[in-house]
Parts: sequence; C-alpha cells; structure tokens
Amino acid sequence: MNTEQLSATLAAVASPQRMLILAELQGGRVHISELARRVGMSRALLYMHLAKLEASGFVTTSLELSREGTALKHVALAPFSIIVTIDTIAEAVANAAVINQQGQTP
Repeated sequence: MNTEQLSATLAAVASPQRMLILAELQGGRVHISELARRVGMSRALLYMHLAKLEASGFVTTSLELSREGTALKHVALAPFSIIVTIDTIAEAVANAAVINQQGQTP
C-alpha cells in the first residue's frame, strides 16, 4: 500500500455518514432503499457514499431479481480490519517513494 491508497482507505471511513452506513450494515445485508431510510439520506447521496466504501473494499453490492421481475440492489459489509501504526505509514511513504523514483503515478 502506498500513501495514496492509505489516504483513500482512511478517507473512506473518515466521514460520519459513512461510519453510520457501516454501523447499520453490521446487522447484515440490506436493500438500498431500506438502508437509505435507516440512515436518513436520499438514495442518490447514499449511492455516492457507497461508491467510496465499495472502492475501498468496505462493502459489496449485489443485484437480485424479485418475484415480480424487478432488480433489487442489496449492500453488505465486506470483512475488513483497519490497523494503522507508524509502521503502516512508513511503509506507505516508502512505497510512494519507490513509485516516484520509477516515474510512475502513485
């Protein structure tokens, strides 16, 4: 992990709204509309937050077909653990330095 990846991961859970979403998902998989109701936000705003959480590996989404033939989107927690130590930060900085020396974009 480099500094950009570490920053993105930490930023994904640094939002009080995203922490609320994760806490609500602790009870299990939930339909998007139900989750939006539980956390008190529009589905559009919820989708924005879920995109960041999914990109960082904190949640997964799935589509299922209802008996009526409509698509239902569900969201669930992905197993994760975050441990940030000075070693984590130093490793990320070192990885970023290597990438910069190689002329790659982090």
